[in-house]
Amino acid sequence: METTQPQGWSRRAFLNGAALLATAVGLPLAAVRLDLFDPEEAPIERQRVLMRTVSQIVIPATQTPGAGDVGAGDFVLLALAHGLEKSRTPLPDDAPQKLARFARKDKSLDQARWLESDLDSRANGDFLELPTDRQAALVAALDTEAYAEGVRKHPWRTIKALILTGYYTSEPGGSSELRYELVPGTYVPDVPVTQQTRAYSSDWTAVDFG
Repeated sequence: METTQPQGWSRRAFLNGAALLATAVGLPLAAVRLDLFDPEEAPIERQRVLMRTVSQIVIPATQTPGAGDVGAGDFVLLALAHGLEKSRTPLPDDAPQKLARFARKDKSLDQARWLESDLDSRANGDFLELPTDRQAALVAALDTEAYAEGVRKHPWRTIKALILTGYYTSEPGGSSELRYELVPGTYVPDVPVTQQTRAYSSDWTAVDFG
């Protein structure tokens, strides 16, 4: 029986992409090379700067580097290009025009182009030229909309999930921001949790990221 693959995508390409992503995790921003992208889908420099800026807003620097600092922005762009978080799933035929106009050749949503356009629209101009606090406010508004009651699917959810993945699988995110313990101690079913409590690197997805 002959099976069909989505246009422009295949299981082999996905596996190759996963291998490339594995080499990218934890690397600094400059180490994620544009030759890891399909030439027709490589992000422009502005998209890289914007994704780095947005990543830093989602996880700002504290005692540890922020998500933008560790290269999560480029990780997200590469992950989107290679289908992580189902980012290469074709849009439905009845997708709203505000999404359909950002479709790739394989009919999946180009989330990087969509985010660039959405944030510039919210900024009434160039998002990157706004003051940091205004940028953060616009990203917060987008986040509120994406996670509003009744909203089941939203492009921002995919991007945010990949920002978190990129950050918490980086060396600073996994070894400094999270608590690492090679040998587990005694199981305690009920422990006090404070603002200073850090999740374990083996279970970071249990953290409520807000």
